[in-house]
Amino acid sequence: MSDQSAKNNKENPLKDIGTLIVMILLSVLGAIIGVQLITTLGVTPNTSIIGALFAMLLARIPMQAFHRYRSVHTQNLAQTVISSATFGAANSLLMPIAIPYVMGQPQLIMPMFTGVAAAMLLDAYLLYRLFDTKVFPASNAWPPGVAAAEAIKAGDNGGRQAWLLVAGVIVGLGGAMLKIPMAAFGTAFIGNIWALSMFGIGLLIRAYAQPVAGLDLNALYIPHGMMVGAGLVSLLQVIQVVRAKNADAKATFTQPAKEVRKALGLGAFGYIAIAALLALAGGLYSEMSVGMLIAFVIYAAFAAFFHELIVGIAAMHSGWFPAFAVALITLIIGILIGFPPLALCVLTGFTAATGPAFADMGFDLKAGFILRGYGKDLQAELYGRRIQLFAALLAFIIAIPVVWYAHYGYFAQDLVPPVARVYAKTIQAGAQPGIAHSLLIWAIPGALIQLIGGPKRQLGVLLATGLLINSVMAGWAVVCGIVLRIIIIRIWGEKGRTPMEVLAAGFIAGDALYSFFTSIFSAKK
Repeated sequence: MSDQSAKNNKENPLKDIGTLIVMILLSVLGAIIGVQLITTLGVTPNTSIIGALFAMLLARIPMQAFHRYRSVHTQNLAQTVISSATFGAANSLLMPIAIPYVMGQPQLIMPMFTGVAAAMLLDAYLLYRLFDTKVFPASNAWPPGVAAAEAIKAGDNGGRQAWLLVAGVIVGLGGAMLKIPMAAFGTAFIGNIWALSMFGIGLLIRAYAQPVAGLDLNALYIPHGMMVGAGLVSLLQVIQVVRAKNADAKATFTQPAKEVRKALGLGAFGYIAIAALLALAGGLYSEMSVGMLIAFVIYAAFAAFFHELIVGIAAMHSGWFPAFAVALITLIIGILIGFPPLALCVLTGFTAATGPAFADMGFDLKAGFILRGYGKDLQAELYGRRIQLFAALLAFIIAIPVVWYAHYGYFAQDLVPPVARVYAKTIQAGAQPGIAHSLLIWAIPGALIQLIGGPKRQLGVLLATGLLINSVMAGWAVVCGIVLRIIIIRIWGEKGRTPMEVLAAGFIAGDALYSFFTSIFSAKK
């Protein structure tokens, strides 16, 4: 770490008006990128490295006004705000309000938008409270966070690492242009190898089940059942970890054990309150009895909480989070319970809004944790983490009006996230014969695999995540990346770990830059 970076370790860059203006502009840019890409391509890229690279470029301008951007902590805030705005705008705000639009329920858009905006802010705050606890340890993978930190460190140190980063970016861009998911390939160098192996296996099984065995796993609801079983066991494992007084005597965390219970309690109360407000504002009382309304509020809060934890766990281990797929599972269960279409619309939007902001906050805090010295200076770590929270909340708050004003133009052109149409069609189709049976049958192997792997490996959740995603290229990218990672470690040992992580950061950055340029091209069209 440079002297300038060390000096700024306990300072608040947001107090500088010039830095604050840049962070606001990056937040607006991130929100626009997120909305554009989720409506045109149906995906939301990780833009954190774009923010970091932008701050690095500003730091290279030979003027006194730009010296502030030489601090790795300022660069970390840049990646925090742009990624928070991107994920918040696309996944937590626009996608949920697109569901009532597609279903022809425009009166639900405003209450839905208000509810999911509150859920997004609560989501980020909960991860801040839970980060580096025994449930979400900072020592776990959080791959995009590692990639962002390694990119910033390489730029700060210069020399061989900087050139390695540049080489990785070039290869990443080239691979992305050839439709190779370089972010998945790079993540395989960083993430939890057990979890990623199961994720890759799941991706390949999903891709080849139909052409090889003639099985359409999605139509049979096999991935959904696996996730239900694995997710419920994972939830029980989280509860067990929270209740255990000495889960791991050797582990040390920057947050006390009691903080987990407080944060989870706050989350439960917050989600119940938001679900109740959504039910009242959406007029659900006119369609359901009092008992059914109470059941809906309780289930919606549980579904949001379940979605958040599963998405956060998957993101922590693999860098991927099945936000849309898990929301679809909670929707299917809601259909089986018998909630009316209007209630299901509210349920799906609310559930889908939780998770993305939670996971992204974890990536950002992991990057900061690395750059601040892995928590060796506890006071500086906690202070820096709080500054990152303020930066993320600033980005989310800026994304709220950007999305609100942008949605008029997009909806007028019938541009909505493709997954919103999937949710709407599922609601309109209602309960299909055999769904409940399939969910129950396939929940059993999902639960068993998750139980065998334990809470640290999350084998069941990651296998189900892979099964829910139809991307053969991502499957091969993950598997090839893991094999190459094992070979590198076998040949060079621990000496090969840092260069490997810098290269991985470059691959992920190249993939993100390709998505960024694609969004600009789409906007011009």
